[in-house]
Amino acid sequence: MARQARRLYGQGVPWLHDEVARRLDSKLEWVKMQPASWVEWAPAWGGGQALVSARYPQARHGRLAAAESVMARDAAVPAEGRGMAGWRQALQHWWTGADARVWRPDELDQAPWMADGAQLLWANMSLHTLSDLPGTLRLWARQLAPQGFLMCSGLGPDTARELRALYAAEGWGLPTIDFIDMHDLGDELAKAGFADPVMDMERIQLTWASPEALLAELRTWGGNVAQGRFEGCRSRAWRQRWLEAVGRHLRDADGRIRLTVEVVYGHAIKPEARAPLQPESRVSLEDMRRMVRRPRES
Repeated sequence: MARQARRLYGQGVPWLHDEVARRLDSKLEWVKMQPASWVEWAPAWGGGQALVSARYPQARHGRLAAAESVMARDAAVPAEGRGMAGWRQALQHWWTGADARVWRPDELDQAPWMADGAQLLWANMSLHTLSDLPGTLRLWARQLAPQGFLMCSGLGPDTARELRALYAAEGWGLPTIDFIDMHDLGDELAKAGFADPVMDMERIQLTWASPEALLAELRTWGGNVAQGRFEGCRSRAWRQRWLEAVGRHLRDADGRIRLTVEVVYGHAIKPEARAPLQPESRVSLEDMRRMVRRPRES
């Protein structure tokens, strides 16, 4: 994952992510809340910042990322901080008008947006990049204020189904990881403490003029980190065999190379804190403040 991130984060947002961001942004038309603040997850990879900023021009905007390569490429991160212990788990946060800083997991409670929480967390095309989905969903929930909401997306299980069939026929192992199903995502959101999860998916048919064009495009989307993939280096002869096989099996009636992409969308709300119903209950002062605070309009 880390090696893949080092390659990808310096190239800019892929066009597919921009397109998915546009579709995810359109779903905000049905959300009544006008957030005063929002946090963007993996801004160098997910895309959509301009869309959300245009929709909520008065909202404060923060950025949060969990990839070491993002921090390594950002000139704002002090050089002495790049060798810190726990580098792989560090988080970087920017708040509009503020200096960049690296936030470790044990420091998150000190972050400036944690007092009240953000009202929107935007995580476009991030679901399939998470090595610890349950842990990351819990982290996202911590960033949100009560009644704040999550907008997320990622690749679904039908993505590259044509390549999966080709690899199985050729005995080449797995071309992709097992992408999360939208129903499983809904279950994980509920386990992480979110309420009213709404899941949606769509399949997009993409075409390219040649197998070479497809291969070049796939390299901008990510790398194969599936368990069971071929772990050695492939030869030029295998690459040529791959191009020829794709040309035979993925070419449509128009002569173009066709591939399916499934996109999963998720929307969920962080509920108000509630005191557990037990014979004797202990409630933190911060939870008490949140429970008696007047609810925001939604």
